[in-house]
Amino acid sequence: MDDERLHQLFLLNLCLQMFDGVATYHGVNFWGEGNPLLSSAMPYLGVAGTLLLFKAKACGFLVLLRRLGPRPLVHESMVVLATVYVFFSFIPWMSRLVSLVL
Repeated sequence: MDDERLHQLFLLNLCLQMFDGVATYHGVNFWGEGNPLLSSAMPYLGVAGTLLLFKAKACGFLVLLRRLGPRPLVHESMVVLATVYVFFSFIPWMSRLVSLVL
């Protein structure tokens, strides 16, 4: 797999992480947080602190994965992560946010 494609997957995953963080920050007041790990940390760290901590960890993991470059399963891992975030974050949040407008 060429390096350009891997970099595009890396950027896609970073964008999905940022979208999830911003959508969660704005949506938690309407719908709460579905992730029990995040919801249990929010009373102690606050919504913003919890999201910053967990999204920084996720983005740090993506940076480490990107640095592995052309090693086996790096490309596949990035595809799986993007797919999971599209189906379990982007689509649900977008449908909820669109429901506020309609």
